[in-house]
Amino acid sequence: MPSPNIWHHTATYEVENRAVDPDGRLEAAMTSVLGGGGWAQRSVLDLGCGTGFHLPRFAATAATVTGIEPHPDLAALARRRTRRLDHVAVLTGTAQALPLPDASVEVVHARWAYFFGPGCEPGLAELDRVVRRGGTAFVIDNDPTRSTFGAWFRRSYPHLPAPEVVERFWSTRGWTRVPVDIRWSFSSRADLESVVRIELTPEVAEEALAGHEGTEVDYAVNLWWRGF
Repeated sequence: MPSPNIWHHTATYEVENRAVDPDGRLEAAMTSVLGGGGWAQRSVLDLGCGTGFHLPRFAATAATVTGIEPHPDLAALARRRTRRLDHVAVLTGTAQALPLPDASVEVVHARWAYFFGPGCEPGLAELDRVVRRGGTAFVIDNDPTRSTFGAWFRRSYPHLPAPEVVERFWSTRGWTRVPVDIRWSFSSRADLESVVRIELTPEVAEEALAGHEGTEVDYAVNLWWRGF
């Protein structure tokens, strides 16, 4: 499934990545679930890694890090980003056919990548195969029921499954939801506007920008996790 933002607007998506969650609340929530040192000295899989923005952060303490990305050009950028990190590998592949051995991963991170509830069953089956006993998988997705960005997202994409459908999908499969309130914080209004325009439909983007001042946006996400 093509990603309309990062696949077509790589530089702008990089600006967005730098603006997301400056307070580190998502990392703190994942560390709280993992306990101890988080992913330190563990094998980490970043599924749908894009240009590899998060790979160096995982690599700072992880034993090994693997990024998997379906878009070859993005995977090439991720390899370039991590070329000096010997314990990081970037592979071209999909969530539903992971190019990894059985029971080879301890922590999985999938952020706004492929996992949107109903329809992602093949990817979940692959997680069952590659995650070791005692491992943990995280899926981070938008919560359209809360926050300024959630309201924008809801207006842009009314065709997506209703939030209660998505929640039922995950919870009935043994995943736990942790709601996390984060924010976008941009260095300029121009950066915020460029990101809003790649994340929302044109009409909704212009309406949102006309009614929102400043360089910050409150943003709610769901951190879904499951132990294996």
